[in-house]
Amino acid sequence: MSDSKHRLAYIYVFLGAALWGIIGLFIEELSQAGFSAFQIVTLRVVSASVMLVLFVVLKNTELLKIDLKDSMSFIGTGIFSIVFFNWAYFTAIEEVSLSVAVLLLYTGPAFVVILSRFFFKEPMTSRKVGALVLTLLGCVLVVKVFPIGIEHVSWYGISVGLGSGFGYALYSIFGKHALKKYHPLTVITYTFVFASAVMLPVSGIAISTSDLQSTHVWMNILGLGFFPTALAYYLYTMGLSMVESGRASIAATVEPLVATLLGVFVFNDVLTAFQVVGMLLVLAAVVLVQFKNADTLK
Repeated sequence: MSDSKHRLAYIYVFLGAALWGIIGLFIEELSQAGFSAFQIVTLRVVSASVMLVLFVVLKNTELLKIDLKDSMSFIGTGIFSIVFFNWAYFTAIEEVSLSVAVLLLYTGPAFVVILSRFFFKEPMTSRKVGALVLTLLGCVLVVKVFPIGIEHVSWYGISVGLGSGFGYALYSIFGKHALKKYHPLTVITYTFVFASAVMLPVSGIAISTSDLQSTHVWMNILGLGFFPTALAYYLYTMGLSMVESGRASIAATVEPLVATLLGVFVFNDVLTAFQVVGMLLVLAAVVLVQFKNADTLK
């Protein structure tokens, strides 16, 4: 791969992760409108799937053609990843603190690196391992697990939280496999179609007509479905199609940085010195993982 294409891949990943980081804007508004967490997730995946299907129909209907035998890849990205990690993530939030749940979710890159080693024979490099360590330490500081600490930890919450990280990682694994045969638009479209097929009946969503009469609510539903979902996943998947899944997932950890900065500038959160250090560690990991030539660990 040329250096320019290599850089472009990371730009796609960064932009996608940055868009994931602004999801709090839409969640905050929809929560205040009375929607539950799982209802918001359902609105997210359904609105994204509708947008994506309509766009692909207008762009090129050939992109909707898949072999039924390949459905497992989209079951993997849509159900095993999107649906499962959202369930596990929200369950972890209920069992442990939000900051701990976020940290456990971001064990995802470690799972990606390990699984990619077995499924795609991606090399386990010293720089990649170093980037994982920096990412973990950085996220610990960014989400303020340290120096606050963890007391009376729910081991069920920890287990489910790690499950959310595993589910989060599965998108990169199943997505990478699907990208060997299909266009990124095909991958993300069927990801959200399959996710919607499961979320609609199990989420218990019940929206009264009055809930949808507000233009403000509709703007936030459409914004949620497009910016941090359809567009974000498209950009990340484009980057994933160009670089190793392990490197892409590590680079995507700029998401909590964006979310934290959003909290500072929009919600008036106070940024601590520890969080600044954590951000620098994550950024260092992102820079480190971009180096293509690294010694493979034996």
